[in-house]
Amino acid sequence: MSETETANRFPQARTIGEYFGLWARGFCMGCADVVPGVSGGTMAFILGIYEELVESIRVLGSKDFIRALVRFDLSEVFRIFRWRFLGSVLAGIGIAVLSFAKGLEWLLENRPVYIWSFFFGLVLASIITISRRGMQWTFSAAAAVVAGTIASYVIVGMVPLQTPEAPWFLFLSGALAICAMILPGISGSFVLVLLGKYEFVLGAVNDRRILPLLFLGAGCVVGIITFAQVLSWLFKRYHDMTIALLVGLMVGSLRKVWPWKVTLETILDRHGNEAPTVQQNILPPGLGGELWAAVLLAVVGVGLVLVLDHLANRGEAEKLS
Repeated sequence: MSETETANRFPQARTIGEYFGLWARGFCMGCADVVPGVSGGTMAFILGIYEELVESIRVLGSKDFIRALVRFDLSEVFRIFRWRFLGSVLAGIGIAVLSFAKGLEWLLENRPVYIWSFFFGLVLASIITISRRGMQWTFSAAAAVVAGTIASYVIVGMVPLQTPEAPWFLFLSGALAICAMILPGISGSFVLVLLGKYEFVLGAVNDRRILPLLFLGAGCVVGIITFAQVLSWLFKRYHDMTIALLVGLMVGSLRKVWPWKVTLETILDRHGNEAPTVQQNILPPGLGGELWAAVLLAVVGVGLVLVLDHLANRGEAEKLS
């Protein structure tokens, strides 16, 4: 898709209310990105901004943008760069990460069943709603769902590694995590867990340690611009197959967000505390208050997605009318 086609398909100018809506979507993505196992890409998919997000990132690596940047042609840079859209979404993500990191860290440690239940409902409902959005279900699309499901199921079951905290590895971790972060079903935070860097990065955010975050951020910038080129190409040439594959990734990720788990193996983290490495999903232990609270939170997650999907479909219908 050329820059002209991108500009025609996705509006550059929006109302203040629409920009606030983009900020709110970014905020939801940021909350999801903090939780290992829940993808910000899934949230972008649910909230209807996924393809625009990918296209807006893709243009940052285009020849036209790089040429304008090298020539210091600021008017052309800002014409191509979808800074209003990305700025609104990134502002929401950043505020969510900075404000909710401590709270989500506490919930994951002390009320894991509740937070996983809510996200389980979100992901489950989003699989249903996304698979109904204007796709033609063929044998190839069904095969892509199966392939995505298997790939995601295997990835989220991998065992975390012990890895260095050197700048080069933080850069690599950022590049890999950000690629997963824009893939529905594979969490960028969980990739950091697999690479042994989730707690380190969360601590750096909470303690405001700037230097490690700069190395991580540099890797994120390089990784996301590069990967967006691939995703944009896939959407342009194999749209339904790509959507089917992404749906499969979300189906496989349900293994990770299942609320009830038992820890089989642990490792000592850098503070000497035990961190789970291998967990097995189990059935709820009983019909107590925790189960009903978890079910209620899952239903809230499902209901939230259905409401958002209804509003998105109504908005699209109004634009076409």
